[in-house]
Amino acid sequence: MSALLAQNIILLFIGALYLPIIFFTIRRREEEQGVAVWLTVFYALLALAVNVSQVVLRERADSDALFQRVQTYTSFALIVVLTILIQIFLKRKSWVAWLAYFAVWGLGMAALLSNALHLPDVIWTNGTSIIYRAKLVPAWVMLGWLIPAVAIFIDIFNARRQSRQPLLRSRMGYWLIPALLTIINDGLIFSGVFIFGQPIRLAIAASIAFVVGTHYVPDLKNLVRRALIYIVSAAAIVGVFVGCFLILQALFSSNPNYQPLYAGAASALFIALIFSPLTDLTSRAINIWLKGDQYDASQTIHQYSESISNILDMDRLASIAVGIMLEAMQIERGFLFLVDSERQADGRKTYKLRSARSPEERQSVAVELEENSVIASHFIRDQKPLLQYDLDLLPAFQTITPAERAWFAELRSEVYIPIFAKKQWIGLLAFGGKLSGNRYTRADLSVLSAHANQTAVALENARLVDNLMRLNQEMRQARRSLEKNNLELQRIDQAKSDFISIASHELRTPLTLIKGYSEMLMDDPKLEKGQQTMIKGIHSGTLRLHEVMDSMFDIAQIDARSLQPHLQPVDAAVLIRQVSAEHEKSVVEREQILSIKLPPLPLVKADPHLLEKLFHHLIRNAVKYTPNNGWITITGKHIPSIVNLPNGGVEIIVSDTGVGVDPNLREVIFSKFYQPGELGKHSTSKTRFKGGGAGLGLALSKGIIEAHGGRIWVESPGYDEVNFPGSQFHVILPLAKLEEGEAQQIGEALTLEFRKTESDEKKTS
Repeated sequence: MSALLAQNIILLFIGALYLPIIFFTIRRREEEQGVAVWLTVFYALLALAVNVSQVVLRERADSDALFQRVQTYTSFALIVVLTILIQIFLKRKSWVAWLAYFAVWGLGMAALLSNALHLPDVIWTNGTSIIYRAKLVPAWVMLGWLIPAVAIFIDIFNARRQSRQPLLRSRMGYWLIPALLTIINDGLIFSGVFIFGQPIRLAIAASIAFVVGTHYVPDLKNLVRRALIYIVSAAAIVGVFVGCFLILQALFSSNPNYQPLYAGAASALFIALIFSPLTDLTSRAINIWLKGDQYDASQTIHQYSESISNILDMDRLASIAVGIMLEAMQIERGFLFLVDSERQADGRKTYKLRSARSPEERQSVAVELEENSVIASHFIRDQKPLLQYDLDLLPAFQTITPAERAWFAELRSEVYIPIFAKKQWIGLLAFGGKLSGNRYTRADLSVLSAHANQTAVALENARLVDNLMRLNQEMRQARRSLEKNNLELQRIDQAKSDFISIASHELRTPLTLIKGYSEMLMDDPKLEKGQQTMIKGIHSGTLRLHEVMDSMFDIAQIDARSLQPHLQPVDAAVLIRQVSAEHEKSVVEREQILSIKLPPLPLVKADPHLLEKLFHHLIRNAVKYTPNNGWITITGKHIPSIVNLPNGGVEIIVSDTGVGVDPNLREVIFSKFYQPGELGKHSTSKTRFKGGGAGLGLALSKGIIEAHGGRIWVESPGYDEVNFPGSQFHVILPLAKLEEGEAQQIGEALTLEFRKTESDEKKTS
């Protein structure tokens, strides 16, 4: 009775060991392997239930046979769980097909147990061999178990062969442990060999929990290499010791003073002398045999530092920085990317990764990472290497965009090392897998991080030079484009000048004829009143067209630099009063006020005809762009002798309360054919608010002033059709040098105002 109790306690103790396995599995889940985790828990719970059931069934008389059947069915159930678990761990859809397979197997099992096919007790016999129907059930169970057992190994080996990531291959290697233990354990059960407590099944559950719950599993290849080094080194030491001892014994055993203790001490001393070289030789031999990584980290870092310290060319830096690491660590590929941070208009910060290689070499399409993206946050926050293995499996990286995932997948790299300078992310090193097929160890990542730190200063300097070269290249391209545009503008401007010159010459003669004949018809008393009205309209349109042609002719002379003013003394006040009187009608119609306040001003030597055109255009523009009830003021002053005016000058200012001028267009408005506003709003009226014109008035004004050696410009707070800030057009005319004994002639002061009066209102009514 005490023995049975002890066995039950052992069974319960083994069953209790499944509980920490379950706790470990749930606690250590780091990946998006939720279903795999719960399948592992289910596996452990089912194995635990079998151990507990054994305690319960031990009281029955047929407990051994019954428990043998329970173990057989449990083996099949557990291999079902293991098969589906591996499929889900590999993220394959074939687990659905396995469910269908197990469903078909279950139907067959039900048919055999219920004898739905009405099979006899003896299915087949040849006199010596007999197949009983009762044997079909265990045979069906074993067949159902055998197929997934073989498929498990096929899936594991295929997954290892197809994976390009050593870490994932190493992790798949750990799946061989529960697979092999399952074959051993279930093989013993099917053979009738009973192992008390099923400790192998406990080891299976523990190994499954370890693989599912551990993201970074130890490197099996490295463990095997270390074990082999230890075993071979120990065997070599023992062999050398025994060999030395036997040699000494053979040489000195006949000597009466020979002591085996001294021979052992001498052998141990010899081993101590050769221990370090022997272990190093063994380690190198096994590393070569197992394709282990062999490089001197300190020497590699020193060589790297010397090679890149003074490189300023980006292409050369990328080639050397990557090339040294590829050669030293035997890596199949590598890239250096520059990281450019940009602040978008909406405030978002993005990081653009572009290749540092020259255009002739393999280029990767640049990718942009948002500041709050998972990958950018990892690099900026942790400043540590990132493995492609983590990108593929860790849940934290499952939210990256398909474009980002495709970009990193296209590189076919294994590890990404950020480069920081002054706490700013400026570069990224990407390296593919090792030629040996080994995974990157922590020591490897530390070496690569050290290289990245050394690259930071050189990369920052090279980036400055590269940005300067790119800026120079862009400036050269911009200059060439500007020169090309200037040539095109010159060609267009010349075409304008040619058109103006040809049009002004060719149209003046027919317009003169039309003007003359229309005037003759207007004086003909025989014409009816309606005909006279039409003739007056033709004559009015001809006068306006003639005015435009005169302006075009003057512009053509200005462009050809052939405008020659006929200089004579001109009293600006008299000329301005005359021109203003011509615009009195327009001012009255627009209900504006035109005020002239001119002090006595010196007479200027100028062409009165050209000055008349100048002020005509300035006053008409003021009337046109000033709203009804607006003010137009003409003032002036005498400018004493200054640097640009050695003899002094006269300044006339035409101010208005109109729409104003855009500060960015203060020079443009004096160009030929410039039209403010929309061309579609032009009208035939010369004085309507914002009415259109030929766009030659201000250009002609500037040409006239410059032909007299003066200057014209505009001052305005800005363009505003609501508040009407107004504008001021300044005109400076230089004074001529006086002859010896000649006195400066002074004109009369002028104060005059044009506005709508009561008599005008009566005429209107």
